[in-house]
Amino acid sequence: MIYKEFTDKDIKNFHSLIATNIKNIRKSKKITQLDLALTIGHKSMSTIGKIEASLENKHYNVEQLYKISKALEVDICEFFKIHPK
Repeated sequence: MIYKEFTDKDIKNFHSLIATNIKNIRKSKKITQLDLALTIGHKSMSTIGKIEASLENKHYNVEQLYKISKALEVDICEFFKIHPK
């Protein structure tokens, strides 16, 4: 097995990629942060907003990613794709 080190920046960029992809899909489907939050079991949109804005080191967990993929009706793999700028 090859040993690979991951920096904090690598992990932050990975979380940012996921959050950006979810935000773009959410917006393309005209779903608000509040609607998404309520659908996945949150009481307010604050967590979704913080994740999308990369605040307070917040990020989605696996259960949330599953619920969001179902709510947005997309394959969960879409959250991990790198799109050219």
